Amino acid sequence: MRTELVSRPGDPARPNEDFASVGVPACGQGGSVVVLDGVTPPSGGGGCLHSVPWFTARLGGALIELTVSVPDVPLVEALSLAVARTATAHAETCDLSHPRTPQATVAVARWSAEAVEYLVLSDAVLLLASPDGAVTPVLDDRLARLPRELLRSAAYVDGSLRNQEGGFFTAAADPAVAARAVTGRVPRAEVGALAALTDGAARWTETFHQGDWTDLFTLIRTRGLTTLVEHVRQLEQADNATDGDVPGRVFLGNAKTHDDATAVYVEL
Repeated sequence: MRTELVSRPGDPARPNEDFASVGVPACGQGGSVVVLDGVTPPSGGGGCLHSVPWFTARLGGALIELTVSVPDVPLVEALSLAVARTATAHAETCDLSHPRTPQATVAVARWSAEAVEYLVLSDAVLLLASPDGAVTPVLDDRLARLPRELLRSAAYVDGSLRNQEGGFFTAAADPAVAARAVTGRVPRAEVGALAALTDGAARWTETFHQGDWTDLFTLIRTRGLTTLVEHVRQLEQADNATDGDVPGRVFLGNAKTHDDATAVYVEL
């Protein structure tokens, strides 16, 4: 097994809100990958005393521990337990019912000699590559399917579309959200390698359309994760350039210029 992990903040002056970890049991059989993208809250507070990095570190730490130490527990249950454990850590000091309480998108993969299990919640990305090179993306596209006008509305800005029917779902304080994740299981022999990415790294395909998921996976496999993130940064910078009095941002629109970018690659 070979692994590679890269995580780069969108702004060096701000804490990285992503989390990534690879866990391998002491017995050396199987393992898991956890990637989280903390949701940056809008200004104005959210009822919680803790930062997004505090939240992602605790949720991610609980999730990697559960997926490795209790391999028989389904991933949905592992996420539910991790959310509950994290919520308990600050329930007495914070208003966890607030729509802008700290939250994160999630991508998890766990493998054994028999199978590869996966779970994706919100706009994190998981790519599964077969031994013959075919790449299968695992996506939760509920956020992408929301109408553009809704994404510009006050309901999106104030957080009331999150974890609601007709909106999209993230890991926050309610363990029941785990049942909303996209999950599955494939035979181990059908997966030769995998990659998990936050949307900041997946911009190469999703935002800038430099290639499809197979092209992105080929870039990762042949040139590495650092090259992918550097390409994304160059594309972001170019899109943020101006031409005379006409602003650029053809692809980024109102999105932040540089997002935290995190990716993990595993050859099984």
